[in-house]
Amino acid sequence: MTLQVPRASRPQRRLPSLEEISAGGVVIDVRSGAAWLALIARYNRAGRLEWCLPKGHVEPGETLVETAVREVAEETGIYGRALVTLGTIDYWFSTPRFRIHKRVHHYLLEALDGEITVENDPDQEAVDAAWFRLDEVDSRLTFANERRIAHMAWRRLAG
Repeated sequence: MTLQVPRASRPQRRLPSLEEISAGGVVIDVRSGAAWLALIARYNRAGRLEWCLPKGHVEPGETLVETAVREVAEETGIYGRALVTLGTIDYWFSTPRFRIHKRVHHYLLEALDGEITVENDPDQEAVDAAWFRLDEVDSRLTFANERRIAHMAWRRLAG
């Protein structure tokens, strides 16, 4: 005979959900026959360094494309022109107070001007920015969903 001990019943606290919309991009500079992509580095909540695509929140009155161009410029110092849509990343994460459903819309941007820097990031989330060859970003990008977006950029550039 197996003795079953009843579990202590504790009410489960369900966090309220929020929706967040962001936009960003894969900014490309083609030099000497190679495509270079600007990535940013930031520390996550656990203190680990993550290399990722530049992105951020949509400001009131902005379109998604305008947000992508602005965020890329703020976080990388590179001013670009949006060429095509690359796709949307959709994920959930939690904070102590909320469950957040985030959608990030990505665009392929052609680099037009600027110098790579994080000095213009108003939120100071980016701690570094650097150019990487597009065929090498798989080894740099922290998140698989962002690697998928970089692959989409590769396919769009390759035709």
